Amino acid sequence: MPKPLDLPFDPIWRAGEIWEETWGPASSMRVATSVMRVQQILLARYDEILRPHGLTFARYEALVLLRFSRSGALPLKVIGSRLMVHPTSVTNTIARLDAAGLVSRRPNPRDGRGVLAAITDEGRRVAEVATKDLMAADFGLAVLSEPERADLYAAMRKVRAEAGDFPTVTA
Repeated sequence: MPKPLDLPFDPIWRAGEIWEETWGPASSMRVATSVMRVQQILLARYDEILRPHGLTFARYEALVLLRFSRSGALPLKVIGSRLMVHPTSVTNTIARLDAAGLVSRRPNPRDGRGVLAAITDEGRRVAEVATKDLMAADFGLAVLSEPERADLYAAMRKVRAEAGDFPTVTA
């Protein structure tokens, strides 16, 4: 768990007050800064939950992605694009999972230069147990109600869609 800051006030709210006095409306700054802080908090929680399984959240995400794939194997290029990370990060993540026996790497038969990562039986087992632990912790979001989670997801999805993560569908 991240160490509680135990401050006598909300520093983001206070920064917003100063921001407003200096530059004007602070709602965007407050949200952006809060998103970054919440990311730190959640990643620390996830890494603590996943550490006993020999995983970081990045490795967990890769395992789950492979678990969800039809064949249990994906090209590294696809893993990078689905996880929205740089190819170097994918290579490092898969190498560590391979060293732990949770995935295996093999040549991609459809691309002579490409590599496939395939989840192993042990990788499937670890993904299942780790997922149960994250779900038991409610992914660190127990403080939010279901409607709050839905609203937050919808708001963040708009930002992601506007950034071009995926095509938006209009009715």
